Amino acid sequence: TSGRLPSGCRPYRERAQARGGQGARHIEANKTMSEAAHSEGSRAGGRSLSSIVIVGLLGLAGLVYLIWPKQAPVTRLEASESGAAWAVHRDKAVFSGPTMGTRFNVVLHGEGFDHGKLEALGEAVEAELAEVNAQMSTYIADSELSRFNEAPAGQAVEVSSELVEVIELAIEVHGASGGAFDVTVGPLVDAWGFGPDPREREELSAATIAELRSRLGVDKLEIAGRSLRKTSPDIRVDLSAIAKGHGSDRVAAVVAAAGFADFMVEIGGEVRAQGEGPSGLWKIGVERPTADASGAQAVQRILQVGDAAVATSGDYRNYWQKDGVRYSHTIDPRTGRPIAHTLASVTVIHRESAALADAWATALNVLGPDDGPALAAELGLAAYFLIRKQDGYRVQVTPAFEQLDP
Repeated sequence: TSGRLPSGCRPYRERAQARGGQGARHIEANKTMSEAAHSEGSRAGGRSLSSIVIVGLLGLAGLVYLIWPKQAPVTRLEASESGAAWAVHRDKAVFSGPTMGTRFNVVLHGEGFDHGKLEALGEAVEAELAEVNAQMSTYIADSELSRFNEAPAGQAVEVSSELVEVIELAIEVHGASGGAFDVTVGPLVDAWGFGPDPREREELSAATIAELRSRLGVDKLEIAGRSLRKTSPDIRVDLSAIAKGHGSDRVAAVVAAAGFADFMVEIGGEVRAQGEGPSGLWKIGVERPTADASGAQAVQRILQVGDAAVATSGDYRNYWQKDGVRYSHTIDPRTGRPIAHTLASVTVIHRESAALADAWATALNVLGPDDGPALAAELGLAAYFLIRKQDGYRVQVTPAFEQLDP
């Protein structure tokens, strides 16, 4: 026989070595598979951790969204023909629109407002404001006041009891202020270039001022019941320094009659408030005068008022300058000239009447930084005076003001 082993019959050692090589390959393959599985597990674990983090962040974002203060939705009701409209918030309803050459705002505090009731109140407010204008406007040709102003001297003009009441209040403040408040000062206002038809603005001579003053004064007005009469043909009454406050009183009466207890009425900055607002007592800002008449605004102080009226008079909005001289729109009836002192503004808080707050703010502004505070303290008026000084403003208040707004 041949000495070679049959084909496929290798010696034991070779077969063992072959089996050992295969085993090594199996071990290597298993190791590779194990590493792959571990790698896949690590990636899966990484994905799980990432998912947990993402879900957690989404949950946190949702929680923040739920607790973050959000702007309450506002429902706007249909506007009236004049453009006045209600904006209904969660805790208040605001009715705004044009009137008396400016704007008005009625703010009601409460929740769950009945839209039908609001619309009825809006109609009543606009009707009341239209009546005030029909009685006291100098821009409406057939208003009661315009008819009186156009009437000849000696002719009696029948007017409403409301117009008589406002003129009587004006005469009362005129007397108590020593003539610093005068509703017949209109021709002087016009002559100084602040009337409805501004002429060329120039310094008036002493003779012109004296001649105009001789023809003016509330002593040339006569009242008998609901009848008005002038004794001088040049008398023209302008109620712009008291009528907005009176309008706020009238609208406040309408709102109260409609059953609302917490509200604020504002017409051209003259305020009548009752009860409380959304955050307690009503917050009324006292404006800090700016260096120009551009319309920029800043708040000097926040007043907190309940059942009271607030009015401010200042000389910092309406003025003209010539040759370095500043001419204020506020005319002192006692001199016939624009005020030229350092009193920038006066704010008056009155417990009963926005009309009186309005009139007294003007009178005290005319009186100036010395006589104004002295008279206000003497009469027990709650007044806040903002007085110019070289590096800003100085504040002076009356004892009555400290009691109302400490």
